[in-house]
Amino acid sequence: MTTQPVRAGTSRADRAALGAGRTARRSPAAARGGAAGTPVRRRAVGRLAAGSVRSGPPAGRAPRELLTWVRVQGQNSARHVEALRPFTRDEFGSGAQAPTEGHIRAANELVALLTRQLTQRTVRLDQAVRTATNVPTSRHLQQVVRRKQVAHESALRAERIWDFFFELFGQRQSRFGSWLLACDRVALDCYQYAYLGVGSSRSIPAPPPFSYMRTGFSPATFRRGIPLRRLGRQLNPFPLIQLPYHRLVNPWTLGAILHEVSHNLQNDLGLARTVPVEIGRRLLAAGVPRPVAATWVRWQRETFADLAGLQLGGPAVVASLMDVVGRSPQFVGRYVPGGVHPTPFLRVLVSIEQLHRMGFEDDARLFRSIWLRTYPLPSPATLPAALMRTFDVACAGVLHAICDTAFPSLGGKTLGQVLRFQPKEQDMVEEAARRLAQGDDPGVVPERFLIGAARFALDRRLAGPEELTRTFFRELARR
Repeated sequence: MTTQPVRAGTSRADRAALGAGRTARRSPAAARGGAAGTPVRRRAVGRLAAGSVRSGPPAGRAPRELLTWVRVQGQNSARHVEALRPFTRDEFGSGAQAPTEGHIRAANELVALLTRQLTQRTVRLDQAVRTATNVPTSRHLQQVVRRKQVAHESALRAERIWDFFFELFGQRQSRFGSWLLACDRVALDCYQYAYLGVGSSRSIPAPPPFSYMRTGFSPATFRRGIPLRRLGRQLNPFPLIQLPYHRLVNPWTLGAILHEVSHNLQNDLGLARTVPVEIGRRLLAAGVPRPVAATWVRWQRETFADLAGLQLGGPAVVASLMDVVGRSPQFVGRYVPGGVHPTPFLRVLVSIEQLHRMGFEDDARLFRSIWLRTYPLPSPATLPAALMRTFDVACAGVLHAICDTAFPSLGGKTLGQVLRFQPKEQDMVEEAARRLAQGDDPGVVPERFLIGAARFALDRRLAGPEELTRTFFRELARR
């Protein structure tokens, strides 16, 4: 109880009244306690601490309800383990859009690992339950609830992972199943082309990438073998390609699949460490200031994915990149210190320069004109002066490092040799575009080329968006 201070200048009568008020506010029990004034609540706590208040029947006389409650704790945990049963392929549909046996097996292996840990904790809980049932002392009962909590936390971790895969695979039963299957086939085609192009044999990664839909602005990927927060920091068993809904309804923007697949190819082809080293070496040798070279090294993952995606899909991938990063002038010209994504203004110019080097001079000039007309040069206040001043030299060094360097993990080939896209490939894309627009079979064209075909047909108004979308997914789903 807070005692109010007596202010200076208060009369004797006022002080007496304040004192009377304080006395009146004391509880009757406190008044009966005399000067000590111990409240009833404090006396009760004292009796509980002293053991004078019984907290339950003594050991050996436990009521049936208590023993029942103890037994149920073990049963609940055991049933939780049984409920985390393995997935089967049939439960997610019988068509081609269902997860493959490899995806199901990889998910089950991860869930089984956590279930084994949960089973061990459940066995320990069961032992504590039997002990407490036979000798129901407070110490034994507390051991039950402690082990129950450990088992419960382990069950939640396993359940979150089980639920993640259940939701992931469950999308294949929706009306979007055939769309996601189409994206899987584009991703698989990219992998097959890359592994056929390397100069020496490599172990084949499995399972292949798996596509799923999620709301959001940008596509994303989660690479194989990295700790994933949504999996409780367990290692991701296969590449995940996350695609926003608005990308799926506009398939000519799905050049993003080639970008996200390229992130995974950089890892699976053994280029995750060698590429940044090569970029840093070339830029420093060209006289680029060390802080600027460090920035380009930090941007290397996104730059590699842009360039590898371009080598896989051709000019349409640059258009798709412009779709992704072409936002407000403030966004496009913004430099983020320490960020892993290149400043969008420079990022698009790097891809345009590589497109020119690949033999698509007209497309490169067109894209450059559109980009620079829409986005003038950023002011020195938004981009470091050294970054702008050395851009031409740094861009050339980055392109040589990523596309023109022979890497041992590629069998002594360059990325440009492994992923080759020339004007003759673009001729295939354009022929497939005309067939798609007429609703015809596009022929033996690779799956990844159908993205560019849809883009070409849309840009030239060979068919309407709805018709192109329907034909695009139908042709990929039937393969």
